[in-house]
Amino acid sequence: MTESDLTAAQALTADLRWPHRPADWAQAHRHGEGVVAERDGEIVGTALRWRWGPRHATIGLVVVAPACQGRRVGHRLMSALLEGLEEHTVLLHATADGRGLYERLGFVRTGEIRQHQGAAQPSPPIALDPGWRLRPATQADLQTLQSLDAQARGMLRDPLIEELFQQADATVVLTEDDTPRGFGMLRRFGRGHAIGPVVAPDAIGAQALIAHLSGLNAGRFTRIDIDFDSGLGEWLESLGLLRVDAPTTMLRGPSLAPAPATRLFAIVTQALG
Repeated sequence: MTESDLTAAQALTADLRWPHRPADWAQAHRHGEGVVAERDGEIVGTALRWRWGPRHATIGLVVVAPACQGRRVGHRLMSALLEGLEEHTVLLHATADGRGLYERLGFVRTGEIRQHQGAAQPSPPIALDPGWRLRPATQADLQTLQSLDAQARGMLRDPLIEELFQQADATVVLTEDDTPRGFGMLRRFGRGHAIGPVVAPDAIGAQALIAHLSGLNAGRFTRIDIDFDSGLGEWLESLGLLRVDAPTTMLRGPSLAPAPATRLFAIVTQALG
């Protein structure tokens, strides 16, 4: 995949009613590398991978045009991406249609993501224990945000977090006695805005971050992709963010090792993880 392929790639996802804007595709391609499938000079399939440090990778934006499905195009795209990743832990989020292919390629189910979206409703602030508070992030926080993300995701994604921070409409830090313990971002994505990543030590901290950011975007389209095991689904629906999808988290290779005191409650995107 080259930069000149991105217009056709975005058109392919638009035909499938995926929400990715040209800017979302450009960002994904900037941080990764991909392959395309062509038929008679026309792009009919895409797939990207992102290497995060020496041992980790994610895979996403695996798309095959409906007219070419069932012809092993997806298998060929995935096989090309997996070359050179034999010693890596590789993570992806699978649609129901893609799960069988990924299982045949050695991926195993490790969890689920819940995609919630809608017009965000104002929410009362979440009460935090004494000593805990939210504050806006500054440029001086960037390395801390990168460290917290690495601890929670189990992968080194410094360039991605730096770009997201620079582009975000808002980034808020959760602190305990002025020590950063988590953060969340509100940024442009797809049909409106997305909340993510959200990193926190516990569900209350995550709720405080999400409630603040969704409140900033009240009345406008908001999307968030959360870890199903977070238990935040019902609460998100009370904010007007209804569940619309439930992709499967799958892994090939050694398990990820996030830090025990930090958790990734909301991912960046289903592609990037």
